[in-house]
Amino acid sequence: RKEFVDLYVNYVFNESIQKPFEDFMQGFLRGCPAIKWKMFLPAELQTVLQGHTKFDWYLLEKNVTYRHYEKSDQTIRNFWTVFHKLPEEKKKSFLAFLSGSDRIPGYGLQYFSICITDPLAKNPDEIYPFASTCSHILFLPR
Repeated sequence: RKEFVDLYVNYVFNESIQKPFEDFMQGFLRGCPAIKWKMFLPAELQTVLQGHTKFDWYLLEKNVTYRHYEKSDQTIRNFWTVFHKLPEEKKKSFLAFLSGSDRIPGYGLQYFSICITDPLAKNPDEIYPFASTCSHILFLPR
């Protein structure tokens, strides 16, 4: 039985996927040559591929630019007060809402910036906040 289980596990996890994996690896290495990856330590490579998982939310706040708002506006102060009281998972969910990912790109939070803008709606109570994920813009009605 042990030999059967070992052979079956080997087939499922190795032999049955060998051809699809080789095809994937060939395509991956065409776009991302392995020689380039050797300059990274494993932890650095993980950060490059997956992004940062540790956040300084106050640095994110510091890097924000505002359009049609001032940093001292009541709406902005309320936003940051509520944001900093959120649990970590909700903050990551907000980041995913804003940027499409719950991680900060490998180049680091100090270079990651977002913009908060007023959508200038005629009746701001009738619209919800929305985001442009490609540009990292949060449209926050007053």
